[in-house]
Amino acid sequence: MKTPIALPASTVSRNALVLIAVVAGGAAVFWLRDILTPLAMALFLMIMIDGVKRSIEARTPVPSRWAGVAALLVVVLGFLASIAVITNGALNFFSEASGVTTRIGPRIDQILADGSRLFGAETAPTASQLIAQLDLRAWLGRFAGQVSGVLSGAFFVMVYLGFLLAAQNGFRRKIVGLFPGRAARSEALEVFARVRGGVEGYLWVQTVTGAMICAAAWLLMRAVGLQNAEFWTFVIFIVGFIPVLGGAVAGLAPPLFALVQFESYWPALILLIGLQVILFISGNLIQPRMQGDNQNIDPVVVLLSLALWGQLWGVVGMFLSTPLAVMAMAVLAEFKGSRWMAILLSGDGEPYAQEDDEPEVEPASTRRNPAAAEGAARP
Repeated sequence: MKTPIALPASTVSRNALVLIAVVAGGAAVFWLRDILTPLAMALFLMIMIDGVKRSIEARTPVPSRWAGVAALLVVVLGFLASIAVITNGALNFFSEASGVTTRIGPRIDQILADGSRLFGAETAPTASQLIAQLDLRAWLGRFAGQVSGVLSGAFFVMVYLGFLLAAQNGFRRKIVGLFPGRAARSEALEVFARVRGGVEGYLWVQTVTGAMICAAAWLLMRAVGLQNAEFWTFVIFIVGFIPVLGGAVAGLAPPLFALVQFESYWPALILLIGLQVILFISGNLIQPRMQGDNQNIDPVVVLLSLALWGQLWGVVGMFLSTPLAVMAMAVLAEFKGSRWMAILLSGDGEPYAQEDDEPEVEPASTRRNPAAAEGAARP
C-alpha cells in the first residue's frame, strides 16, 4: 500500500486560510453587490475613457485637455444611449403584449399547430390559452421593477464615475507615496499597465467585432424585412459582450420574432442560418486573429467566470466576467505564490504576452525625472 504524501502543517494551514478567505470574499461580494456593481461599471467606463483619450491623442492633433473631454463625452453619451435604447425598445415590446391575441394570435396558433403535427400531437394549445395561464400583470410589474433598477443603477454609475475622475490626481500621488522606491514603483506601474492593457484589448476586440457582426446582421435583417431591425442590431451589439449566452441570444432572438411576423417560415430560416454563419465566421476566423495575446484566457475559465459572476452580480456580472478574469490573471501572474493560478487561467500556459526572466530596467527618463513615474500612473 502506498504511503500517502505528507504535507507540512504550514501548507495545510495556509491552504485552509486561502479557502476560507475566498469563501468569505465571495460572500462579501454577493452581499455588497448593490454597491459594487455600479462601482465596477464606473471603473470600466473610466478605463474606456482613458483608452479613447490616448487614442485621440495619438491619432489626432487635439490637445490633451480637450482629448479627455471628448473621450468623456463619447463614452458617457454612448453608455446613456445604450440604456435608453434598450429600455425604450423593451418597453415597446411589453406595451404591445396586450394586443397579442388580436394581431398576432392567429399566427402563433398556426405555429403551435404546425409544431404539434410535426411531433405527432393531435391537438395544440392556442395563444389565448397560453396567455391565460400567464400572470401578465405580475410579469409587467417585475419588468417595471427591472427597468427602475437599471435606471437607478445607471445613475449611481454616473455618480461613481464623476468621483473617480475627480480622484485621478490623488491616485497618482498615492502611487508615488505607496512606492517611494523607483524600482518598486516601476514594477507596480508595469502591473497596472498589464491589467489595463488586457481590459482595453478585450473591449477593443469586442467592440470592433461586434460592429462587424451588427453591420452584416442589419443588412440581413433589412433584406428579409424584419421589423425593428435597428433595435435588434443594437441588442446583438450589446449582448456580444456576454460570452456564450450573447451569441445564443444574437443568433436565436431575431429568427423567433421573424416566425411571428411572417406567414412563411422561410424568412425565419434564412435569418437563423445567416446569423449563425455570421457568428461562426466572426468567432472562429476574425476574433481569434484580433485577440492575439490580449485575451489569453482558457475557454473553460471564460465559462466558469460567466457562471460565477452571473450568479454573484446578475447581468452586470455577465458583462464584466471576462474583463474580471483578464484582470485576475494579470494580477496573479505577478506573484510567485499565485503564479500557478495565472497559468491555469491562461489559454496557453503563458500568462504574459512576452516572458522575460530578467527584471526590466527602469526607463532612463524616469530615473532622471521621478515626476515622470508619477505621471505614468494615470488610470
